[in-house]
Amino acid sequence: MSGIAFITDSNSGITQEEAAKYGVYVLPMPFMINEQTYYEGTTISPEEFYQKQVDGAKITTSQPTPDEVTSLWDKVLKEYDEIVYVPMSSGLSSSCQTAKLLALDYDGRVQVADNQRISVTQLRSILDAKLLYEEKGMDAAEIKEFLEKDKFNSSIYIMLDTLTYLKRGGRITATAAALGNILRLKPVLQIQGEKLDAFAKARTGSQGKTIMNTAIRNDIANRFSIDGVEHPVWLYIAHSHCPDAAKAYAEEVATEFPGYEIQIQDLPLSIGCHLGPGALALACSRKITV
Repeated sequence: MSGIAFITDSNSGITQEEAAKYGVYVLPMPFMINEQTYYEGTTISPEEFYQKQVDGAKITTSQPTPDEVTSLWDKVLKEYDEIVYVPMSSGLSSSCQTAKLLALDYDGRVQVADNQRISVTQLRSILDAKLLYEEKGMDAAEIKEFLEKDKFNSSIYIMLDTLTYLKRGGRITATAAALGNILRLKPVLQIQGEKLDAFAKARTGSQGKTIMNTAIRNDIANRFSIDGVEHPVWLYIAHSHCPDAAKAYAEEVATEFPGYEIQIQDLPLSIGCHLGPGALALACSRKITV
């Protein structure tokens, strides 16, 4: 045995195929759809998920059982000395706290980083963890400490295509959803660490994109700068089952942010189940220094 293994969950948006490419492990997250359990990326595809959602299926999020978590850890620890596990934000799910409790039985060999991220920023965290090991030689405990200190150096802004699914999940009233849809409102939400919050309301998709672009530009110039100097960031676009719209938006973002590489990913189904298809997100994470 040797080295550190890196594990995240499918709330990062990393598919099993991408996990193999990145050299990480991904724990599939479960969903209940019409009382039947499915696992993201293994027993249900995004296409199947969103079709069921559009058809009116009852969908609820869940979390992996303790046995599912520890079975993966035990398998990986047969080949590696330590594990760095980066689950979704503790502010969005209790699965992180459960993992921390389970890790107590592993004598320090499993380090659970409460990085308070999800989707593309969580993806970035697990890749940063690998970078800290490969380039700086950090051990698992040091990587965990770094990730937890770095957790707020990221932002996600999401524009919804419809309010229907927020209403279906009980997050807004039927009246508010109906009025918003009649007015064709495009709400922009934000994820800043612990939770999903309202950010702004747009009357058109174009205005919503402008709001997100401006918010990210302000974050780069202010929140993520160091001593008044802009620091390099990773830029991502994420979407819920609208790849063509995401590609078109990426072209717009590339014009707004020249010199940045724009990466496109699917939003995880844990977000998609609340927002529905057609959501677009713009996100950034400050690059770590190695």
